Formats: sequence, structure tokens, C-alpha cells
Amino acid sequence: MPRAAVMTGVEPSRRGVNPLRDLVERALSIPLLGKVAGANLLIVLAALAGVAAEHRFNASGNVVSILGVALGTSLVVNLVLVYVALRPLAGLEAAAARVSAGDLDARVAPSMLADRDMARVGTTLNGLLDRLTEDRARVRRLAAQVIGAQDEERARVARELHDSTAQILTAVMLQLGAAAREADSPPLTARIATLRELAAEALEEVRSLSHTMHPRILDDLGLAAALEWLGRQTRTQTSLDVQVCADGTGTPIPAPLASVLYRVAQEALRNAVRHAGAEHVDLRLRQEPGAAVLEVADDGRGFDVERAEERRPGMGLFSMRERVALVNGRLVVTSAKGHGTQVVATVPLTN
Repeated sequence: MPRAAVMTGVEPSRRGVNPLRDLVERALSIPLLGKVAGANLLIVLAALAGVAAEHRFNASGNVVSILGVALGTSLVVNLVLVYVALRPLAGLEAAAARVSAGDLDARVAPSMLADRDMARVGTTLNGLLDRLTEDRARVRRLAAQVIGAQDEERARVARELHDSTAQILTAVMLQLGAAAREADSPPLTARIATLRELAAEALEEVRSLSHTMHPRILDDLGLAAALEWLGRQTRTQTSLDVQVCADGTGTPIPAPLASVLYRVAQEALRNAVRHAGAEHVDLRLRQEPGAAVLEVADDGRGFDVERAEERRPGMGLFSMRERVALVNGRLVVTSAKGHGTQVVATVPLTN
């Protein structure tokens, strides 16, 4: 029991270690109106005390001069108090500017000089930013799940097309070839040959669709080879002149990052064909210290980037940005009407 009494008696003494500091903190937490009124009251009391002392010790003193000094002191003190109390507004303004520029990690730093109501505004703003950050994190996790499920489904369908449908069509072609050799009628032989050609076209379409959904070459040979294949396929299937410069000699790019960059290139080429009306596209892959950079530039008609998602959701800019953001990368889309479009995706290799 005595020990408990000693322990209880220690806490108040700790809280009162620096009573002067506690007093200053309480004074600084008073609202601005209270600070100004209190300061002016002290000045008036000091002036009255000075006048009383002047009358007592020097009856011929100049009361007007004392009041003038008091008035000047009051003005200076008021200006200083207002400046000190409103100074934290600069912190609020700086945080708001950073948030407007897209920096959602900005926060209002606490200040002992801030007015109580102003401090409450800063605390409220920080709380709103914290909740916004949490909401964005939830949305990003949801987007990651959606994109991950989409990629898994693409890979599953691509495997099904490659391992099942393509094999069946190959078997059909072999059977048609055997039937053509055994046919004893020229018209029947010609018809079988036509069917074999149609089966060959269907097989090529299935293989192309399988590679488009999930290119096996990306898993087997890496991103540089996959981009070269993508450029060749685009040139073959469209009138677009695609020049690919992919450096595959640097640090091996991990599979998740390679998949992200490949999808960005695929979407950018699709936009160049469908929307831009481009004739020429340069596709470049290079490595910088600690990062891989993909650039896709076309000579198309260009567009308004800020309004693209609202007016042309099919362009897939949101999907590209989300994919790149999920690996802590950065996507920059630069475009102007009549001056083409440039898409630059940068992903860190340290993910």
C-alpha cells in the first residue's frame, strides 16, 4: 500500500515539471480574439499604472506622452499577435497547394502558435486526407484484384486456345489432307483442299488470338522478343509502320513488370490503329539505372489527354495507368491535336 501511494504521488510531479511551459501552451491555445483582448487589457493596465505613478512622483509629468507610448505599444503588440496567430495559415496553404498538385501525402504540421480554431482546421484537413488515402488504397487493391483476375482469365483462355482448339484444328487439317489424297474425284479433291485452307486460316486466327490474349513468347523469351513479335504482328495485320527498338541485354525484367509494359505497348498500338489514324509508330524499350522505360510515339491526330477518359473511355488510359501504378511505376501521356501522341511508362526494377 505505501508503495502504491508513492507511485501515485509521482505522476502529478511529472506533469508539473515545467509549469512555465504549461502556462505558455495554455496561453498560446487561447483564441485570437482572446489573445488580442488580453494583450490590450495588460497594456491599458500598464498605462494606468504609469499614469498613477507619474502623478504620484512627478505631478508635472506629461500624461499625454504616456498614453501615446501606450497606444503605440498596443498597436505593435496587436500586429505581432495577429502575425504570430495567422502564420500557421502558410502551412495550410502549402499543404493545400501540394494536394492540388496531386501529392496526397501532404499534411499540415502542428504548430504551437496556431489559433485553436485554425489548429482544428488543420487537424480536420489531415483527417480528410488520411481517409482519402485509405479510400484510394482500397480502390487500388480492388483494381489490382480485377486486373489480376483479368490477366489470369486471359492466360487460361490463351492456354485453352493453344493447347486444345489449335490442336483440334491441326488434326482436322491432317485428316483433310489424308482425305484429299484418297479422294478419287477431282471436284471432291478441290472441295477438300478448300476446306483445308479454311481450317488453316482458322488455325492461324486462333494462334493469333491466343498470342494476343497472353503471348507465350513473353514467358519464354522475355519482353524484348515479345515487343518485336507485337510489332511484326501489327505491321502484318494493319497498314501501320511500326519500328521496334527493344534492348534486351540489360537487367532481366521480372515477369510481372514485363507483363505490365507489354500491356501498355499493346494498348498504345491499339489506340494508334483505332483512334489516332497514325501511319508510323516508334516503340522503344530501354533501361535506366534501376528502372525500365517503354516509349510508344505515333504521328496520329492527337487528342486532349485530360478529357480522353470522359469522352473516349475505350482508349484504355485508365487501365494503363492502373497497371503501371500497381507496380509503383509512372505513366506519362503527352498528346496535342495534330501532333501525335507519346506514351512513356517507367517502372522500377526493384519491385
